[in-house]
Amino acid sequence: QALLTPEDAVLSDELNHASIIDGIRLCKANKYRYKHMDMQDLEAKLQEAQKHRLRLVATDGAFSMDGDIAPLREICQLAQKYDALVFIDECHATGFLGPNGRGTDELLGVMDKVTIVNSTLGKALGGAAGGYTTGPKLLIDLLRQRSRPYLFSNSLPPAVVGCASKALDLLMESNAIAQSMAAKTQRFRSKMTAAGFTISGKDHPICPVMLGDARLASVMAEDMLNRGIYVIGFSYPVVPKGKARIRVQISAVHSDEDIDRCVEAFTEVGRKHGALP
Repeated sequence: QALLTPEDAVLSDELNHASIIDGIRLCKANKYRYKHMDMQDLEAKLQEAQKHRLRLVATDGAFSMDGDIAPLREICQLAQKYDALVFIDECHATGFLGPNGRGTDELLGVMDKVTIVNSTLGKALGGAAGGYTTGPKLLIDLLRQRSRPYLFSNSLPPAVVGCASKALDLLMESNAIAQSMAAKTQRFRSKMTAAGFTISGKDHPICPVMLGDARLASVMAEDMLNRGIYVIGFSYPVVPKGKARIRVQISAVHSDEDIDRCVEAFTEVGRKHGALP
């Protein structure tokens, strides 16, 4: 709202988080929705949006329901070609994606090409609340003066800030946590795939176990909880019809034994309910 006006345009991935969608509505910019991670469609929309004053490509860095990662290299190339800014939401990437946990822009080598990064302190960086925006100094100065959510919100509790600051210290001291997360994620994904499940996305600790049927996702999630493993079933309208799933989130504190136990439980429950032969 502080940056864009009705004279400008936002080009938004069709599966972007609801917070991005609401932000576009608030700023009243012209919206162009491109097909999920479809670079041909994005280029067509960029060509169409050339008539506007500013163009901003907005995308999740990592998509929370599918566990897939935006093709930021290609997005940045198109943005440069058509004189557009690039905004990424890193709420599901900060702290664990990339060699040092800096996020998808580090993972894909485009940290110098992304204009604006928005992320949260409420997930990997402490799990409490709050968030942040990074970008060119002039832009940040503008947001401090004109961003209504920033101006008219209370400051974060000091304990929350201290927790997030310590989490950042741990990540900056060593890449061991980020590397451990990557190894644990690969362990879970490979073992679940070998068991016969379809896991959406690639290399992300959000691991959606694709089941299709809404009732199947619900009863399997309930049965997993009865075995002491908390996972969540998602179905329409949170995800498209026919694409119900159970979302598993790998944590830095999970041991190899925890992961193996989870896979064994999924295999038992899947066979019980007909998701596996």
